[in-house]
Amino acid sequence: MNKFKLQSIVFVLVAFMLGCNEFMVVGVISDLAKSFHVSISLVGYLVTIFATVYAVSTPFVTILTSKYRHYNTLMVLMVVFLVGNTLSAFATNFWFMMISRIISAMTAGSIISLIMTFASQIAPREQRASLISWIFAGFSIASVFGVPIGVAISTSFGWRYAFWLISIVSIFTMILLGILLPKKVDQTTSTIKSQLSLLLDKRIYYGIILVLFTAATMYSYYTYIRPLLTTSMHFSLGSLNWLLVIIGIFSILSNRLSGKIAELPNSLGKMPAFYITDIILLSALPFLLQFKFIAFIVILALTLIVTILNAPIQIHFLNVAETEYPQSLVLASSLNSIFFNFGISLGSATASIMISKVGLNNISLSGAVYALLCLGLVTLLVHSIKTRTVSPKGKEEL
Repeated sequence: MNKFKLQSIVFVLVAFMLGCNEFMVVGVISDLAKSFHVSISLVGYLVTIFATVYAVSTPFVTILTSKYRHYNTLMVLMVVFLVGNTLSAFATNFWFMMISRIISAMTAGSIISLIMTFASQIAPREQRASLISWIFAGFSIASVFGVPIGVAISTSFGWRYAFWLISIVSIFTMILLGILLPKKVDQTTSTIKSQLSLLLDKRIYYGIILVLFTAATMYSYYTYIRPLLTTSMHFSLGSLNWLLVIIGIFSILSNRLSGKIAELPNSLGKMPAFYITDIILLSALPFLLQFKFIAFIVILALTLIVTILNAPIQIHFLNVAETEYPQSLVLASSLNSIFFNFGISLGSATASIMISKVGLNNISLSGAVYALLCLGLVTLLVHSIKTRTVSPKGKEEL
């Protein structure tokens, strides 16, 4: 096995490690509530706090550490992440756990953005989209396989051992990164102001709003996927885990399909067709819930296409940064994960409001609205890319 393949495996392992850490609380939420003698709803705030800190802290950590060598920054962040996750294993009360989760969240976004940066620089041009899609798939693999394993460990031995396992994986991953990553890669140092100039490019800000609403489209229904399957579609509780595994497998397939599309010319130009399909499926879902197998097929179809944007938009951000804003490359690498987490919060909040207003069966209608907004945004983004011209003086204009 050549060095690039080994590096690629380690990059996916990093995403798997981060995904296990992020999702584990959901899997052991009842155990945590019992251990800390608090309500499940209070423990649920750990998920919200993690996503918020992740999204807010990532750009600040990324920008402030940009002047340091990427390899050194990544290894330091990995150590801090390891400390945060290990503290979670030691947590004796809710507030202790919250602090440990904040430490992990503050580093997770910057770690994955640096991994994306290394992947972009190490991978041959024709393999970059495939590698990035596999990195995204690492999070899905964590959800499908890592978290259930952690839950099984929690049930058999206690929830602390699930976090200990993540710490062991983190140490192993750090060793591999230390061996396989190049110690020096090309990077441009600059001021904070010049890095933020990337965000003034409409090809970027259309893209980040598109990512936000894409995540909101998904989480407007996925936040309540369990009650949708059991209460609305009337699947048995005994079949729930198998149904979620199938959905998870389709999520992994979605990441691979996303990578394949990202390899095509004008990959973002292919996106409107997917958003139109999202609109149709999300609008039809409330009327199909009474036919549980048909409704489940619709859920699988949505899982396959609702986040198909991931790899194409990541490649787009990297391409724009590489050609015109090299000082902002790491920031560009982090934009997808930052705004996807903001979108999770938006979609989840919207779903909660929809349940109280129109009921569980109709929550997907808000997703259709978000998909419609995405359709308009991706159209604007593709138009802005096509209409970018070069002036007679040789300066590019928006």
